[in-house]
Amino acid sequence: MEHKSTVSSINRIAFIGNYLPRRCGIATFTTDLCEAIAAEYNKTTCIVLPVNDVEAGYAYPPRVRFELTEKDIESYRRAADFLNINNVDLACLQFEYGIFGGQAGSHILVLLRELRMPIVTTLHTILHEPNPDQMRVLRKVAALSDRLVVMSKRGVEFLQDVYDVKPEKIDYIPHGIPDIPFVDPSFHKDLFGVEGKIVLLSFGLLSANKGIETVISALPDIVARYPNVVYIIVGATHPHVIQSEGETYRLSLQWLANEKGVESHVVFYNRFVSLEELVQFIGAADIYITPYINVAQITSGTLAYTLGSGKAVISTPYWYAEEMLADERGVLIPFRDSKALAEQVIDLLDNEAKRHAMRKRAYLFGRNMLWSHVAHRYMESFDRARTERRHFIPPGLAARALDKYPGELPPLKLDHLHHMTDDTGIIQHATFIVPNYHDGYCVDDNARALLVSTHLAELELGNGEALTLSTRYLAFINYAFNIETGHFRNFMDYQHNWLEKSGSEDSHGRTLWALGTLLGRTNTPALKSIAGWL
Repeated sequence: MEHKSTVSSINRIAFIGNYLPRRCGIATFTTDLCEAIAAEYNKTTCIVLPVNDVEAGYAYPPRVRFELTEKDIESYRRAADFLNINNVDLACLQFEYGIFGGQAGSHILVLLRELRMPIVTTLHTILHEPNPDQMRVLRKVAALSDRLVVMSKRGVEFLQDVYDVKPEKIDYIPHGIPDIPFVDPSFHKDLFGVEGKIVLLSFGLLSANKGIETVISALPDIVARYPNVVYIIVGATHPHVIQSEGETYRLSLQWLANEKGVESHVVFYNRFVSLEELVQFIGAADIYITPYINVAQITSGTLAYTLGSGKAVISTPYWYAEEMLADERGVLIPFRDSKALAEQVIDLLDNEAKRHAMRKRAYLFGRNMLWSHVAHRYMESFDRARTERRHFIPPGLAARALDKYPGELPPLKLDHLHHMTDDTGIIQHATFIVPNYHDGYCVDDNARALLVSTHLAELELGNGEALTLSTRYLAFINYAFNIETGHFRNFMDYQHNWLEKSGSEDSHGRTLWALGTLLGRTNTPALKSIAGWL
């Protein structure tokens, strides 16, 4: 039967976020959402602007029309220009702190500020106790977006209570899932050579916060009761973990399985699997386990997939799991409690009627999470965003004349500033790139350096180093103040001996200028307090 398409007044949508074949949860989500909307609304053109974390990029499909470079702030400006001149009706941003450059993903603000079409942002992380940078960036993303989409009811609460977002701006839309039939697990088990086995399953990109060791530690008790149990762990190690730690975590899990004597009951599928393969793995599972160790997880694609496919689920009580597994749709266990996990696995295997009733409740609950349904919910949010944009400006050329915008600057490099700065402050002079210690320090140059670092911090440039530099220069200025004279000393030799009781009026004035700038522009309370006192 031919799929009937729905017609929308939105002709062209741009999705901004990671995209397959990049391997991460956001990439999978963006791809699935984009494809679902394209399938349900085939007269709407869907284009994608992914973010590259490697210089070579990825072999993207034709939907990708422009690629952002994670740490290159100029690519965000170019992306805004691209969208503004290409008749895009709406931009749909997938926001996660870690995928965009700058402090807490702040580079994305450069793009959002310049867009001339409505913006609907899906929030993949909403922290209950954000640090100052995370709070500032998410509030700005919320202010620049016409609507915000969250995937859990707790996320709605956090946005209102922590980030002061008005409730009428928020849309709750569940995490989408594929339409997986409710079948007996034995149907798929022969595909993986586990026919006749009881299959426990966990999947997703592997990293230490997944808590897989809790399940392996529980296996001896489970196997003692059910010797035919096998625990399958599906997924490659997260690419960023590979870069920083290699396969240390996976190897530690293998060592643990050997230590516990359950190595014959543990199977690793160390690769990124396609959706078709994933559906088969999920189908083969008798019990799905998410043993995550961090409570602050507002959504989980893996849990959404397995719950919606009607699996018996055991999970630690992170935020999303508490919400999804309520009303006996699953079982919650304490974090890192392998004993409790073993007891719950055995209980579900002992009580087949209980397990199947749980599966049915989960499956029925997940019917509203199918991607086809979620696509319509998103389009409703998109339509609201366009309607609410009272002064909508049609996309147009946003090019700037050279006298207003003199071309792109090269990436900012602070190498020489770091060469010239030690634990005391900035050295006065250098011979080529080598600091000249004979000339020591002066408050004049530290004031200049504080001006630079203050503006770098405000513009979110310098890869987070600006705060450290500002602290060092302010410490020097604070030490330079002579309480007896009420003026700042200027020159200090390399042995930290002051060479005068008061500096020149010029150096004193420049220091006050730097302190006033810091006082007015910094978001760091400690720096603001010291600058105000001085």
